[in-house]
Amino acid sequence: MRHAERIIALFVLAALSACRTQPFPQPQPEPEIPVPAPAPIPTPPPDVAKIPDAVPKPEPRSKRGNPPFYTVYGKRYHVLSSSSGYLERGVASWYGKDFHGGPTSNGEKYDMHAMTAAHKTLPLPAYVQVTNLKNGKSVVVRVNDRGPFVANRLIDMSYSAASRLDMVREGTTLVEVRSLDATGSAPTLPANANELYVQAGAFGEEVNANRLAQRLRAAGIGVVLVRRDELNGKPLFRVRVGPVPSVAEFDRVVGELRGVGITDARLAVD
Repeated sequence: MRHAERIIALFVLAALSACRTQPFPQPQPEPEIPVPAPAPIPTPPPDVAKIPDAVPKPEPRSKRGNPPFYTVYGKRYHVLSSSSGYLERGVASWYGKDFHGGPTSNGEKYDMHAMTAAHKTLPLPAYVQVTNLKNGKSVVVRVNDRGPFVANRLIDMSYSAASRLDMVREGTTLVEVRSLDATGSAPTLPANANELYVQAGAFGEEVNANRLAQRLRAAGIGVVLVRRDELNGKPLFRVRVGPVPSVAEFDRVVGELRGVGITDARLAVD
């Protein structure tokens, strides 16, 4: 028995010795996950002023981006059946390198250096003349995208179009947007259009215009005017607030009007 015990003890010692000489397994480093290289930032052209305006031409309605209506952020927009006769004034913004190369609403690629724009309701494509009401500068752009979906914003300009309008630094400006036919004909706005107002309403009866004006004055909403015009030989009384010298003031007045129940206020040029 003593001999057997000695043999067992030798086996145990040998096993322990072998365990001490075997290295413990070391944890393996996790494989590195490759980080995608950032997208190259497009280099602006050397002279934006030399980029020509978009040239209006007959084009079929795009198969994409032209539903009868669509909803964004809970608001429904109805796409116009035609751009003919479209004229509106409001706030323009612009979009640039963060969207460069991405898809537009009609399926094309957005090019920040092309003379294009985004609009919520004009049919795609459409051609419009956009005039900066602060400096009289004007460009012709091709509308091929949807937006901007921000309160009180009318049109989103490409980087180059915004540069031509001299609005890149401020980011927004007050503009007139006028549709062009296939020949590109449209009356131009005088370069010194610097009297800008917010129109709160228009009435065929002066008493109704005065009633609204008195309500706005009682609410303390800026300087309220009633202007008499004629439309098709009949008098038209427009209730306006202003003048508004900036986008910030325009937004402020529109917000105050919305607070008293007027939701269709718009920019007007005196």
